[in-house]
Amino acid sequence: MDFFERIAENRILEAIEAGLFDNLKGKGKPLNLEDDSHIPPELKMAYKILKNADCLPPELELRKEITTLQDLVSSMEDEAEKLMQMRRLNFLMMKMGMMRPVSPQILEHDLYAPKILEKLETKNQQLETRNSKFETR
Repeated sequence: MDFFERIAENRILEAIEAGLFDNLKGKGKPLNLEDDSHIPPELKMAYKILKNADCLPPELELRKEITTLQDLVSSMEDEAEKLMQMRRLNFLMMKMGMMRPVSPQILEHDLYAPKILEKLETKNQQLETRNSKFETR
């Protein structure tokens, strides 16, 4: 789970605990996942055809392949096979990096998420300590 997913998940859990989702319109009813109201009318048919054909843009296909390969590599035990797949993974990441001006690692928060989470946790602990001092007064 990446950095933003964790933040979103925590906020959702806090809202559930606070009861903010108890009186939502349509509670208990299935969601309409086929809502295409944001798509211009002239593109709706093309989007529907591409979706039904299970087509993704090349960058998303590559990103999907990278994510799958990362999961595979993390669970491998054979070092030789792991090295070979890591080389393939590095190639795919380089290929993705050439498709856009920003590194995929930065977009995926692989480099910065642990540091940011650590700083947020430290700040949270500092705030809790400060709040507990005010409560005791």
